[in-house]
Amino acid sequence: MSAPRSLVRLAVGVITAVSVMTTAAAPPANASPDDPGLRTKIRSVLRDTRVAQGRTGAIVLDASDGRELVKRHAGWGIIPASNTKIATAVTAMHTLGPGYRFKTEVIRRGRVSSGTLSGNLYLKGYGDPTLRRSDLKKLAGRVHDAGIRTVTGALVADSSFFDNVGYNRTWNTSYADDYYAAKVSGLTLAPDADYDAGTVRINYAPGSAAGKPARISFTPKAARSYLRVSNKATTGKRGTRVTFAASRTYGSATIKLRGKVPRGRSTGHTLITVARPDLYAATVFRAELTRAGVAVRGTTKARATPAGHRTVIARDTSMTLSKLLVPFLKLSNNTHAEALTKAMGTLQGRPGNWADGLSYTRAYLKHLGAPMKHVRLHDGSGLSRGNRLTARGLARVLYRVQRAPWFDAFYAALPVAGNTKRMVGGTLRHRMNGTRAADNARAKTGTLTGVTALSGYVRGRDGRRYVFSMLSNYSGTSPRPVEDEFVRTLAARRR
Repeated sequence: MSAPRSLVRLAVGVITAVSVMTTAAAPPANASPDDPGLRTKIRSVLRDTRVAQGRTGAIVLDASDGRELVKRHAGWGIIPASNTKIATAVTAMHTLGPGYRFKTEVIRRGRVSSGTLSGNLYLKGYGDPTLRRSDLKKLAGRVHDAGIRTVTGALVADSSFFDNVGYNRTWNTSYADDYYAAKVSGLTLAPDADYDAGTVRINYAPGSAAGKPARISFTPKAARSYLRVSNKATTGKRGTRVTFAASRTYGSATIKLRGKVPRGRSTGHTLITVARPDLYAATVFRAELTRAGVAVRGTTKARATPAGHRTVIARDTSMTLSKLLVPFLKLSNNTHAEALTKAMGTLQGRPGNWADGLSYTRAYLKHLGAPMKHVRLHDGSGLSRGNRLTARGLARVLYRVQRAPWFDAFYAALPVAGNTKRMVGGTLRHRMNGTRAADNARAKTGTLTGVTALSGYVRGRDGRRYVFSMLSNYSGTSPRPVEDEFVRTLAARRR
């Protein structure tokens, strides 16, 4: 079977890019290090019992020429957790381009006469994981500006840009209500500035007296009319601890609230996923239409926009991909990774899906020099425990992309060790603080139960830049502190 034309074009483009990006062929796996002192120090770090008891692959490259300076089981296929996002990010930058933007459209079908649209109004999503209520408010205002005051038909949520498989089949179903495992939809909505798409924020506070129901509200507020909620949360006695919890079982639309919120406690909040991100977004949009002076007489439902005569009356576009990389990588946002993966999949001419999107990721990794024998990819975020990457493969990718025209944006989006500013340090803001790695190392973290990973860049005391990767699967004590020592050793190195 021949490869799809778009993948053939990708492969040719990647080969060309790699030939430009590198001044020499990839270094052989057994390249001799020119710094035996570094090799001795790193091997000493990796002899830690927390590494020896698990399954760890690690490698250090000279960032200037790609030579392997020291390695330990660098070719092992290991569950990478969120280090998978490195592969997703660089592939999206190459395939979609740093200027890529998601969009959302409002489409009418039918004639408008005297302010009345005789037909349906469609809210069509193109996978934007950054869409917020404020964006829907602007879209509603543009519908009003188009002269529409009444819609005789329905408000229709169109999520058909992506397929209807919202929850990856390799994800643990126990994650279903966790904010980091939201369903991936062509039309979705984020309740916060972190762009946690596909979730709603639940705000809780104590009631008027112990034993009374806890006070509950939602962000966005209009989401309440979509949600199915079973509230058994109550007010606890003053001085007791908060036990409030929200849950939603896999396959259910009902959000269950339980536990206690003690008197004297200020308001708290939590995020939970929704069962239908498309209808959630459309419900909030309907409320914004009402506020804008547009009445919809029909119901809110989900369906693809029919082909044929239709008119786009409003459009919203997201930030560029180069800017989206910041919340995506700094905060390790899983939904961003999956939206980008499915967006790449649409280049095959079908609704975006994991299989098509991941074919681009595999192709780009291969042509960047990553050995593919042990690579397994089931998603773009790393939430799947079926994923496998190698430390050598990730390091080669990080080395090769240094010459890509968009590298500066990718590098700037990586978490910065020890920098406590949330959108700078990200998931590394409380690690390696006060060491030579702080405000120096830029790397992607990875975490699942029994999995920790760290891959990126760091400069030694003499200004030499290193590329490093350390992936660990373990069943005992986490080797995460060893990761930090691994990077600190590189940061302190001076030849």
